[in-house]
Amino acid sequence: MKHILLIENHSIVRLATLFIIRDVLPEVASWETDNFPDALHIVSTRRLDLIFLDINIPDGEGFQMIAKIRRLQPGVTIMVFSDIDEELYAMHYLKAGANGFLSKSSSTKEIRTAIAAILTNGRYVSEMVQRLLLHGNTPEMRQSNPLAALSQREIEVMDLLLEGKWTKEIATLLNITGSSVSTYKLRIFEKLGVNTVIELYQKVNALRE
Repeated sequence: MKHILLIENHSIVRLATLFIIRDVLPEVASWETDNFPDALHIVSTRRLDLIFLDINIPDGEGFQMIAKIRRLQPGVTIMVFSDIDEELYAMHYLKAGANGFLSKSSSTKEIRTAIAAILTNGRYVSEMVQRLLLHGNTPEMRQSNPLAALSQREIEVMDLLLEGKWTKEIATLLNITGSSVSTYKLRIFEKLGVNTVIELYQKVNALRE
């Protein structure tokens, strides 16, 4: 029997995902939570085979969530299952230690395939991620989408800036110095060709359309 944890703050998504999981794995024990602190408690008290992890959850910590889960269960398989931009974020979450990245917009067939693949092989990547792995961070990719030029930390800082966080708040959340935040902010502005957070918001929205 497989033991699975769903970390997702929308109950209807948890219900639908669990339905598909049970279609692939008739015998499965599952736990659910809608926030990250509760998720860590479950991970610390239950042996798990697979974790479905949404990124945009209450008290979520971005890329740091992968590391915190792994400190409690190093060998657990982690599937990021989210509606965040797959082209921008997938590679970064895989580098952070996730075993797979699956978009919520995926078809039921693809979700079934992903579950079977990640439990059998310990890894799943979509066709889009396969293309990213094949072509890497090429000049052509950076030209078509400058967001691809951002590092993992720069993306974390950018997301917090877009949430309206100040330098001191970002430094506390990411456990870095205020001067480091300022440096990352400067790099982000240079790479995206903007001068203010308002321009950054407009540029990112345009690139993600």
